[in-house]
Amino acid sequence: MADATGDKELYMRMLRRMMTIRRFDETVKDLVQSAELVGMAHVYIGEEAVAVGACAALRDDDYITGNHRSHGHPIAKGGDVRRAMAELLGKSTGFCKGKGGSMHLADFSIGILGESGIVASALPVAVGAALASKMQGNDRVVIPFFGDGASNQGACHEAMNLAAIWKLPVIFLCENNQYAVTTHFSESVAVENISDRSVAYNMPGVMVDGQDVVAMYEAVREAVARARAGEGPSLIEARTYRFEDHSEGLNRIIRDPYRTDEELEYWMQRDPIKLHEKTLIEQGIATQEEVDQVGAEVAVAIEEALQFARDSPYPEPEDLLTDMYADMIPIS
Repeated sequence: MADATGDKELYMRMLRRMMTIRRFDETVKDLVQSAELVGMAHVYIGEEAVAVGACAALRDDDYITGNHRSHGHPIAKGGDVRRAMAELLGKSTGFCKGKGGSMHLADFSIGILGESGIVASALPVAVGAALASKMQGNDRVVIPFFGDGASNQGACHEAMNLAAIWKLPVIFLCENNQYAVTTHFSESVAVENISDRSVAYNMPGVMVDGQDVVAMYEAVREAVARARAGEGPSLIEARTYRFEDHSEGLNRIIRDPYRTDEELEYWMQRDPIKLHEKTLIEQGIATQEEVDQVGAEVAVAIEEALQFARDSPYPEPEDLLTDMYADMIPIS
């Protein structure tokens, strides 16, 4: 673990946001299993330190983009968990008025530009936002979160190449949770580490322990400072692990185990929340009572978010054709 001595408020906020993501996605699992939430859901359990550490290094007006596994990213950026839960349940009070669902959460007011279930598709969006930032002369930076599978997509490499050529303020953050559905990244990536690919684009490449929220914060903070100074993009690989399957219910389809019990046990022992709690207590930054209090408050907040979502109305049928990019041609 990195040394967590320093600003108590920052480290406690990290703990609260990791706990919030964990409790939110545990609730999502329950909603899927009870069939109250329909459709695909990809939970972020086990990876919380990546988004929380990274977003702690950002300002509210900085931008992020995400992917199919993106409940954690907007929460880490400070998004409203009530609106997030309402969106998942298809309610009009959701981030996207109930029209986006699990894989499309956005809140432009705090820089959440949205996610997409199309692998690597948000990377060019992030580069576009970074280009706009540079053209407007402000110092906003952009973090696109993407996985090890997305790192093999052409859109990813095109985005990195353009960002490097134009020295855009982008921090490419690969959340290497080691599996693209059931394929281990060693079977689909030609280099040993995804961060090694930075050499091809003349940008710094850094490998970080993705279970250490403080290490994530420090690595991203350095890359953010570099981007704000006009020195261009960086590639950060966070080596992390998803505790659950690729998506909820997948174990009912894929019968052959693709991960060993020993591997799962090793990573479960590296739970990012437990590691951070241990550091806070051992270094005298917080007491066990303070940690427990945060957990209790988070539990109440998620229960309230779920009730808010359940009590919220569904969109009206006439809302189907609102918020379109263009007006529909009238049908006579």
